Amino acid sequence: MNKSGKLAYNAAIVIAAAAAAMGIGAIVLAAVGADIGKAYAVILTEPLKDMIGITEIVVRAVPLSLIALGIAIAFRSGILNIGAEGQMLMGILACSATAIAGAALPKPILVPLAILAGAAGGAVWGGIAGVLRAKLGVNEILSTVMLNYIAAQFYTFLLRGPMMDPEELVTGSGTPQTVRMPRSAWLDRLIPGTRLHTGVFIAIGLAIVVFFLLWRTTAGFRMRAAGAEAKAARYAGVKVERYLVIAMLLSGAFAGMAGAVEILGVHRRAIEGISGGYGFTGIVVALFGGLHPAGIIPASLFFGLLLLGADMTQRLADVPANMVLVLQGAIILAIVSARQFINNPYVQDKLSRALAKLFGRAAPPAPPGSIEACPDPSDSPDPCLAGEPGVSEEETR
Repeated sequence: MNKSGKLAYNAAIVIAAAAAAMGIGAIVLAAVGADIGKAYAVILTEPLKDMIGITEIVVRAVPLSLIALGIAIAFRSGILNIGAEGQMLMGILACSATAIAGAALPKPILVPLAILAGAAGGAVWGGIAGVLRAKLGVNEILSTVMLNYIAAQFYTFLLRGPMMDPEELVTGSGTPQTVRMPRSAWLDRLIPGTRLHTGVFIAIGLAIVVFFLLWRTTAGFRMRAAGAEAKAARYAGVKVERYLVIAMLLSGAFAGMAGAVEILGVHRRAIEGISGGYGFTGIVVALFGGLHPAGIIPASLFFGLLLLGADMTQRLADVPANMVLVLQGAIILAIVSARQFINNPYVQDKLSRALAKLFGRAAPPAPPGSIEACPDPSDSPDPCLAGEPGVSEEETR
């Protein structure tokens, strides 16, 4: 299959996978008695009708893209980070404590300091799972999921205890939240009347940094080599365990930064439920974006549209907002299935031969070593068995 044919093949697979995901969603919508056409119209078009909706899509895309970039680093390095939710919460706590304690500092110092504190909080939490995997062989899926629960409980404890706003105790309302961040820690709003903030530039800048890290540096090459084939990487001298820890530190740092940017740019105080499931949705965004920064940015915008549109369906189409979770699950299944087809050269070869036969053209040569490249076993000599011309099957035995 030539280059143009491969591009067409990949595009067809992606379109088919997207259609399958939409079909699964339609089945679920029909099962709950919803108007399928109206529901999809609300999800995909309603947020785009005014500036508020468009900017809210971008606001949701910022933490999603940051988390997905960190997930991409981990997955490319051969370690599965399912703990971005907990890492984001730890980043929020570290960022909040730093911003509140440093209220007297000027803005050019406090904002970067608070964001770096959030990155440090997430990195520490992600590094725990990395060390457990590298040093003790603990499965990272298990450890990161369990660390999510610990982080959630610790976050709730602090918001209902040591870090609770004193005014909540005075009024007796007891709302679990911190004091409002000082203005010197706020990220500036870009468009008056909207929540769009300068965190969008941080997300874009870090996407460029991740691209250069993974594809233009020696360390990035070693991380990708460790993820592609750990045994071969070790044979080549790559210290795989070291890069697993580094990958989890970076992945956790990105999740922590996502929490810091979200709190400084949108909420401006730590509250319960602030993560909004971004840690888990970020995994889907990373997969949907092909674990590449160039794909993650548009994928985060698409999922920002889905999240905002799902909120609107509850009000405009009488569909539960949790419907977006069904779409996410369908998209994951579609992505996994599509990658199986895209990454399998033998499926591509069979399809190209079938199309060539259908349209009456000569089939392209089969890849070396494939079943189609070998002659009939009854023929002699057999180059596929012998490895060189003129050697019979009996001689090879």
